[in-house]
Amino acid sequence: MMLKKANVLLLDEPTNHLDLESITALNNGLINYKGAMIFTSHDHQFVQTIANRIIDITDGKITDKQLTYDEFLEWNKERVSS
Repeated sequence: MMLKKANVLLLDEPTNHLDLESITALNNGLINYKGAMIFTSHDHQFVQTIANRIIDITDGKITDKQLTYDEFLEWNKERVSS
């Protein structure tokens, strides 16, 4: 897909069923990818190293933040506790 010069990648749980070496290779490839990506993942480290924008959809509300995943979690924790 990357060789076809696609401008958007849509990935659903891309690290499921991959070994650590494959996850690392995928992670490095996606870091170097210059197009847009939309993905879901339960892999915290993967999301933290790849994502620079978080779109959270909860209870019918959309939150769109230009943050890393850890920054988003901290922002959300502060928002909920206030």
